[in-house]
Amino acid sequence: MAGQIPDLHAEARTGTGKGAARQARRDGFVPGVVYGGEAEPQAIQIPFNVLLKKLKEGRFLSTLFNLKVEGQDDVRVICRGVQRDVVKDLPTHIDLLRLRRTSKINLFIHVEFINEEQAPGIKKGGVLTVVRPDIELRVTAGDIPEKIVVDLAGLDVGDVITISDVTLPEGAKPTIDRDFVIANISAPSSLRSSDDDADEGEAAEAPAEEAAAEE
Repeated sequence: MAGQIPDLHAEARTGTGKGAARQARRDGFVPGVVYGGEAEPQAIQIPFNVLLKKLKEGRFLSTLFNLKVEGQDDVRVICRGVQRDVVKDLPTHIDLLRLRRTSKINLFIHVEFINEEQAPGIKKGGVLTVVRPDIELRVTAGDIPEKIVVDLAGLDVGDVITISDVTLPEGAKPTIDRDFVIANISAPSSLRSSDDDADEGEAAEAPAEEAAAEE
């Protein structure tokens, strides 16, 4: 099931060149260009505050957007570059690439964990430690999965979930070749403390037993 693609609103920008770009910035916009696909490059501008907010949310460069420009058909785009002011580190220009539905792209997909109530380790007080709440996958632009589902049923304390344990959506592949960890079920803190105390007790008893043996 394809996830909902977030909208990115922009305006068509009249005029090109440094003069038009400076005017856009004075008006509170970030100038940019949309290129690729079978259409000609298009000059656009995005409200500065809108773009800055999306940049602060993270992973802007790996998020597929539905670009909406008034009077034009929506198009799927992915950012291929954000130029920033060298002093203020604020966006000054943006490049967006048009994508076909068959295009392959790398995107971070959210991981959802289910059936916690059926995990013996969690019933014992174990803690689900999530190492990767999102996983970067190479997917087709027209068939982006909404999420990756990890089933915790039957997992006990000490069990580790790696990418090879997960059934990925058809056509999706992780961008990392190795079998990396997604999450694990660790022992509850009370159990860890008891184990530590036991270890310390055994360590203290050993010298005493050795001394007794020598006598």
